[in-house]
Amino acid sequence: MAALLQVDGLTKAFGGLVAVNGMSLAVSPGEVLGLIGPNGSGKTTLLNLIAGTIRPDAGVIRMAGEDVTRLSNHLRVRKRINRTFQLVRAPANMPAIGTVMAGVLYGAGEHPRFKDAGYEAAGLLGELNLLTKADRRFDQLTYIEQKRVELARALATRPRVILLDEWLSGLSPGELEGGMSVVWSLAAQGMAVILVEHVMTAVRALCHRVVVMNAGAKIAEGRPDDVLREPEVIRAYLGDEDA
Repeated sequence: MAALLQVDGLTKAFGGLVAVNGMSLAVSPGEVLGLIGPNGSGKTTLLNLIAGTIRPDAGVIRMAGEDVTRLSNHLRVRKRINRTFQLVRAPANMPAIGTVMAGVLYGAGEHPRFKDAGYEAAGLLGELNLLTKADRRFDQLTYIEQKRVELARALATRPRVILLDEWLSGLSPGELEGGMSVVWSLAAQGMAVILVEHVMTAVRALCHRVVVMNAGAKIAEGRPDDVLREPEVIRAYLGDEDA
């Protein structure tokens, strides 16, 4: 299947530090692409480049064949690219449904009436088993509930590419199983998913392919079980752990 998102030669430096160095990758509709590597390897910076929160020094980002490299973050949301954050972000005193409604009102496509946006937001919360918490303030939700609300807000913008930055981290074993089911459902709906993750159980179970980064550059790409056996990957990322 043809790639939906294509990244070629992305490079970003902060002063003398090259955080992302000539990165290229592609992801197709319905595919879960894992992005793994040690802390500080440039994974979140790469997501920031794709999402448009920072500009690359070099390279090209194409969405459905269109060059979006110089578009701002909010315009990329309109091009149907969105993301979650490693540290959950939302106004503490806003109710869950209001947080999701913001995505409905300012995302891609036609902007609905306020009342209709409420119905759509409620539907998304229902899909993520949060409808009973719709009126609860964001800071009154549990950690996993906050993560699900943030995902609902991103999904409310109607993305075709969703970037998940350690969305499964910090979950209990029971929560992890439910979180993995959510990721699978996104791919089943035809979304292209880029998943930054350290939980190797989830990477193996969810990802069709993985890209491994180290020091800002790609060091491996392929099926999870194949890539995680490569000596360079073991040295850079897994150390002496049982892969």
